[in-house]
Amino acid sequence: MSAARLDDPINRALLDRYQRDFPLTAAPYATIGQDLDLAESEVIARLDALKRSGMISRIGAVVAPHRAGWSTLAAVAAPEDRLEEVAELVSALPEVNHNYEREHDFNLWFVVTGKDKDHVARVLGEIGEKTGLDVLDLPLEQAFHIDLGFPIRWS
Repeated sequence: MSAARLDDPINRALLDRYQRDFPLTAAPYATIGQDLDLAESEVIARLDALKRSGMISRIGAVVAPHRAGWSTLAAVAAPEDRLEEVAELVSALPEVNHNYEREHDFNLWFVVTGKDKDHVARVLGEIGEKTGLDVLDLPLEQAFHIDLGFPIRWS
């Protein structure tokens, strides 16, 4: 198998072709393998290598807000000397799918998901307890569709 390299045409195909129209089959990686003339295990190994290298962060569906469970955007004002520690505490929770630093008093932002609104509220409370910081809950007021697929430019 090729390492997680962007100059590899198969890796490029994995990154570009399947951001949209991911196969909705019982064995999607086998379907991708058939498309690319690879074994299912090779597709899985390549995607794992791309994930471990940081070239991709996740593989999964994007679901319309509040159609399957509940979610909210949240933020904390983490002291600079604790930012990494707080980010690790937040990221360790299975209900948090990502977090990021922003240039603002509330400098660590993250999305919390759960089975319902009460579950998300409990997780936000847990984050506050674990970090000792106030958690700002920024619930969705209006949904917008943003295309999260980005074509990879190869030079």
